[in-house]
Amino acid sequence: MMNTLVISTSSFDIDHNSPLQQLIQKGFRIVTNPHRRKLTEDEIIELLRGEAVGLIAGIEPLTERVFQATPTLKVVSRCGAGLDSVDLNAAQDHGVAVLNTPEAPAQAVAELTMGLMLSLLRQINQIDQAVRKGEWPRLQGRLLAAQTVGIIGIGHIGRRVARLCQAFEAKVIAHDPFATQVPQGVTLMPLEKLLGSADIITLHLPYTPQTHHLLDRKAFASLKSEAIIINAARGGLIDECALAEALNSGRVSAAALDTFEQEPYQGELSTCSNITLTSHVGSLARESRQRMEIEAAENLLQGLMRVGAIK
Repeated sequence: MMNTLVISTSSFDIDHNSPLQQLIQKGFRIVTNPHRRKLTEDEIIELLRGEAVGLIAGIEPLTERVFQATPTLKVVSRCGAGLDSVDLNAAQDHGVAVLNTPEAPAQAVAELTMGLMLSLLRQINQIDQAVRKGEWPRLQGRLLAAQTVGIIGIGHIGRRVARLCQAFEAKVIAHDPFATQVPQGVTLMPLEKLLGSADIITLHLPYTPQTHHLLDRKAFASLKSEAIIINAARGGLIDECALAEALNSGRVSAAALDTFEQEPYQGELSTCSNITLTSHVGSLARESRQRMEIEAAENLLQGLMRVGAIK
């Protein structure tokens, strides 16, 4: 029974994935996600059925209970960068290796961030909606070149966003207590100072209990006027109720979110006119997705070889 591999991401191209094809040739059976959405704890337990040896994981909760229920599990390979959905201590206690693909989605998330930034500055969504209604608005936008962009988290994705913003001639400042190297021309500063200095604030850091609601009422109260907020990282980083208040009161002039605390999202931000909402599509650029899936499968293959699950 020990030759089952589970792929829990909502979509995955098995046919064009060479490491996965190698695993199939070695006699492994692949079980995929029948729900085609993020799984609950019970659903992932059901899918693993206590006998899977490897998992290519999406963003479902991999908790102590999940590892307890699947004693055969040896390797979890996250298709993506974030590990906030995995209880790493529980994984270690149960002898499960956890791997991820931090580089693969970085360019895609950085480019989506730029798209959202430009769209908000030039009010592309609002103008599009108005033109469809037969209006011809002459809305005045803002230049990215004239803004100070504050990047919170200057890792794989944040560094790319910094370089792209610099190409647009924007000034870039950053906050990251763990930064080891910073792109040339980027000024590191404490969070409070960044919040008061940036015209655009974009989040590119992992979600942890420490970063929960990093942007809350207090943070929104300290922003420059007409500030813009972008989050293509993780949902829990922003207090969504506080953001809705800040958007409605004009404390925040516009926002764009690709990630939410509860997904699919159905909350009060949907009623705000000055926000762009996307459905967690940050890494869903064809070329990045392909690379991410191949890296995740390669990690799984290597991991299974290391634990001796492949003869």
